[in-house]
Amino acid sequence: MSITVRYFASIRERLGKGQDIIDGTGVATVSDVWNKSAQIPLPENVLAAVNMEYVKPDRPVRDGDEVAFFPPVTGGVR
Repeated sequence: MSITVRYFASIRERLGKGQDIIDGTGVATVSDVWNKSAQIPLPENVLAAVNMEYVKPDRPVRDGDEVAFFPPVTGGVR
């Protein structure tokens, strides 16, 4: 089982990498993916997506999924 993990913006800078492919053995949820790949506690405000759909950290993952982590989105047009 393998899972592709992508990191964006400040998370990418903080971890020093933009992508990982992890062995999904023992990985059941998005939180587990973060813990195995980033090896630091999951910040409360990080957004996650599985296969391009925003999800909560307790979302189950499967073999072949792509999990992405984003910093919180702010700003906009006034």
